[in-house]
Amino acid sequence: MKRVTLEAAVGLFMLIGLICVGYLTIKLGKIELLGDDHYKVVAKFYSVSGLKPGASVEVAGVEVGQVDSIILDKEKFMAKVLLKIQNGVELSEDVIASVKTAGLIGDKFIKLSPGGSDDIIPPGGEIFETESSLDIEELVGKYVFGGVE
Repeated sequence: MKRVTLEAAVGLFMLIGLICVGYLTIKLGKIELLGDDHYKVVAKFYSVSGLKPGASVEVAGVEVGQVDSIILDKEKFMAKVLLKIQNGVELSEDVIASVKTAGLIGDKFIKLSPGGSDDIIPPGGEIFETESSLDIEELVGKYVFGGVE
């Protein structure tokens, strides 16, 4: 009888441990199981070098979403970036999306600068005003070889 009680306690402990590991996997992996509290918008850039899916999207330094995917628009040869924005955040039609670097050599993220328009970008809409990332290697090359005036 004592052995059955011990095995039941170990089994219960293992079950609780597996539930905790599953919970942490979902929370740390940012997986949404029950509904999605984000909507998606598209922004096209000439260059998004260094930007990766999962990078943050910020407004005034506050994270309001993340980069969902980056693909190549084969017609215009531009990077097409799909952004997941939190439902409570409304973006005006003239918002500017910029690829920025956190620190001098940090990770890339998308910075959204709000505009003054009263029109709101609908879910699945597009951000038309974009600024590509600054390529430091290109700037240094121009400076070294005399291309900067």
